[in-house]
Amino acid sequence: MKVPFVRNKKMPTTVHENIALLNMMSSDNFEDELKSVQLHFPSNRRLQNDGACVEERVRTSRGDLLVAVRGDRNKRAIITYHDLGLNYAANFQAFFNFIDMRALMDKFCIYHVTAPGQEEGAPTLPEDYTYPSMDALASQIDFILGHFGIRSFIGFGVGAGANILARYALVSPQKVDALVLINCTSTQAGWTEWLYQKINTRQLRSSGMTQGALDYLMWHHFGRSTDDRNHDLAQVYKECFSHVNPVNLAMFIDSYLRRTDLSISRDTHSIKVPVLNVTGALSPHVDDTVTFNGRLDPSKTSWLNISDCGMVLEEQPSKIAEAFRLFLQGEGYCR
Repeated sequence: MKVPFVRNKKMPTTVHENIALLNMMSSDNFEDELKSVQLHFPSNRRLQNDGACVEERVRTSRGDLLVAVRGDRNKRAIITYHDLGLNYAANFQAFFNFIDMRALMDKFCIYHVTAPGQEEGAPTLPEDYTYPSMDALASQIDFILGHFGIRSFIGFGVGAGANILARYALVSPQKVDALVLINCTSTQAGWTEWLYQKINTRQLRSSGMTQGALDYLMWHHFGRSTDDRNHDLAQVYKECFSHVNPVNLAMFIDSYLRRTDLSISRDTHSIKVPVLNVTGALSPHVDDTVTFNGRLDPSKTSWLNISDCGMVLEEQPSKIAEAFRLFLQGEGYCR
């Protein structure tokens, strides 16, 4: 409803009255106000662990996993899983430090999972190491639940991590309360993606982080014209990707490339838990989320397309925080 504007009868309506009011205001008042103003410099953007989490190694049937825990472990669990080229700190730290997330942080304990070999400063995985498939990565979550004594959790995943959490929810719906999935793909890789990724993984193994691989990662996370939208943010992530262990990343990408179709259908077999399906309007994965949305139960699914961004957690954190809060409230997990 549009509220009509009502002019205050005491409000001055002429230029002379406005000038008279200004003349009545002492310059001393302005000086006092200016003395209280302090210059604040924005803190440097950090994609490394800031020490807010306690890191633990969890033993699984396919090697150890790094899990970073933040919060009271007696509270309801949120498990996050990151995307390609990132780890828990680079993908989620800034978002969960965001001021609008502080109220939620008091009500939950966050368990950040980092895929094998993707942690900061990770040594190169052995040559004879067989990287887990996407299904195997999903099955490792059971080891995390057992290690920390978690009965059920709310999943929060991005890209490859979203696909992993979706796979786990299909197999063990009784252990998943709800899912927030950003840029989730439910189908297997197409020929174009397969060929492009094969070239990138070969370069990562033989030559390290090449310009081609770097360009792919920027496109994967931000979409097109990232520098035009936010040059500083783009430079931060380019620097981040340049420090990733390229051989380990190639293995993770290969696993994602070999992913199978989730084999879900709205009419027959689908994810049984509530899902918040999120993407950015400038993301290259919009069509993937639309396809995914069409295969989910509409009574338990919300599809959210955030305008003017590709990497939603970085470019529109306030909107995602608000959507996350409302989603949890709607499911009865917080007030």
